[in-house]
Amino acid sequence: MAEFDKRKSADYLENKKKIQELKKRSSGAVDEFFHEKHEEVFSGMDCLECANCCKTISPIITQEDMDALAKHLRISVTQLLKAYIEMDEEGDFVFKQTPCPFLDTDNKCKVYESRPKACKQYPHTNRRKMKQILDLTLQNSLTCPAVWKMLGDFGLLS
Repeated sequence: MAEFDKRKSADYLENKKKIQELKKRSSGAVDEFFHEKHEEVFSGMDCLECANCCKTISPIITQEDMDALAKHLRISVTQLLKAYIEMDEEGDFVFKQTPCPFLDTDNKCKVYESRPKACKQYPHTNRRKMKQILDLTLQNSLTCPAVWKMLGDFGLLS
C-alpha cells in the first residue's frame, strides 16, 4: 500500500500508454489478461487494509440499489434519498458524501449484504468486455492498488 501511495501518480502516464496499447489488442486478449491478473492480484490482497474506493469514490446507485439499501436500513426510499443520496452533475444518483456513509472505522461495510451493484463489482477488472472500460480502468489505477498492480504487470507481457 505504501508503494502504491508513493508511485500511483508517477506511474499514471506510463499506465496511460499501457491502456493505449491494450486498446489495440483484441477484446478476448484484454479480457484474458485482466481476468488472469484479477484472480492473481486479489488472491494476495486484503481490501480491508485499503478501502480507498469507499473513502474516495461515490458509486452510481440504481433504483434496485436504493430499494435494497432502504429495506436493509428499515427506512423508506424517500428517507434514504433525503439522508444519503443526491443526483450528481451527470444525472446519476450517488452518495452525498465521501467517505461512504456506510464505511465503518475498521473499513468494513455496514451494509455489505445490500451494498450497491457498483460496489460489488468494483474495480470491474473481472467483467467481460474490459476493452469498453479501459479509460475507467486507468482512472481506477489511481484509487485501487490492485488495478495499479495489474497495469504494472502489463509491461511483463508486452
